[in-house]
Amino acid sequence: MDPQLAQLFVNGVAVGSIIALAAVGLTLTYGILRLSNFAHGDFMTLGAYMTLLANATGLNIWLSMVAGIFVTIAGVLLSEKIIWSPMRAQRASSTTLIIISIGLALFIRNGIILIWGGNNQRYSLPVAEAISFGGLRIPYYNLLVVGLAVVAIAALHYLLQNTRMGKAMRAVADDIDLARVTGIDVDQVIIWTWVIAGGLTALGGGMLGLVQAVRPNMGWFLILPMFAAVILGGIGNPYGAIAGALTIGIVQEISTYWLPTEYKLGVALAVMVLVLLIRPQGLFRGTL
Repeated sequence: MDPQLAQLFVNGVAVGSIIALAAVGLTLTYGILRLSNFAHGDFMTLGAYMTLLANATGLNIWLSMVAGIFVTIAGVLLSEKIIWSPMRAQRASSTTLIIISIGLALFIRNGIILIWGGNNQRYSLPVAEAISFGGLRIPYYNLLVVGLAVVAIAALHYLLQNTRMGKAMRAVADDIDLARVTGIDVDQVIIWTWVIAGGLTALGGGMLGLVQAVRPNMGWFLILPMFAAVILGGIGNPYGAIAGALTIGIVQEISTYWLPTEYKLGVALAVMVLVLLIRPQGLFRGTL
């Protein structure tokens, strides 16, 4: 393989790992709550900025990311209390929910701009030399991003497959009314869904800040790849979202070998469309 193509593939795995974490949160909220949350990308941005804020106080980057996760989860739960729970009680239509989520996204983004401004900012990190492997130069922080993503996804798999809450989440995703009749505490499942989605999204935002500048629209620019990953993998299926995200990340990076970087998102979306023409249900069955 051409060394440049191999390098782009490695870069695509890192990008896909970040998209995967956010896409899993997005597919969980849709699979369980039937909510297409366009504010998801801006909660990712919020996680990055909360990490930046904690890091600026002198905390090391890992504790800063933990702080960013907790603050973002609190914001997600606040939105559930103020917005989403009342909307479910009123049986708001999916169109109404989408419009509200776009409004929430704008509110978060402009709040960030009001506080931090629109300039690019970076974490206080030591300079790390790229690691040479098989003729490739792998940035140290890209390697950390992939490692963190693998750990987070493994933990999610354990939770969904081996814990009582994970089994309850899968039951609610299959049939919320049947789950309620069988004694499952649906309200608790909803809270845990937001906690997991918010935590993974904030982690993705913190990881994105490791490999590029922190800026107010960083999450908004990833919302289309996130939705593309969710749709490609099968809506509501977290494992499909991971596979879809890695596919999107790798394809859009490798496409820059032949095309200008401005086209990489278009190429990724074109691949999604082509796959869906062959498998309209996505790569996997759309359930937890």
